[in-house]
Amino acid sequence: MGKFYRYKLPPWLRHWIFVIERCTVPLMVYQIIRTLLIPTTLDVFLTGIFVGIFFAFYLDWI
Repeated sequence: MGKFYRYKLPPWLRHWIFVIERCTVPLMVYQIIRTLLIPTTLDVFLTGIFVGIFFAFYLDWI
């Protein structure tokens, strides 16, 4: 199976991937600060999801 190329996607989907990629870092920073101040199970879970999405974009998996 070939590598996933985001530039072969339809323009509307490619646009949303770029928007999500740009919004990931501010949301992740906010969630990390919130988890450090008021740690709940949901906050830890959301932080893990945001960090995972960030690394997926950083390593070009998405």
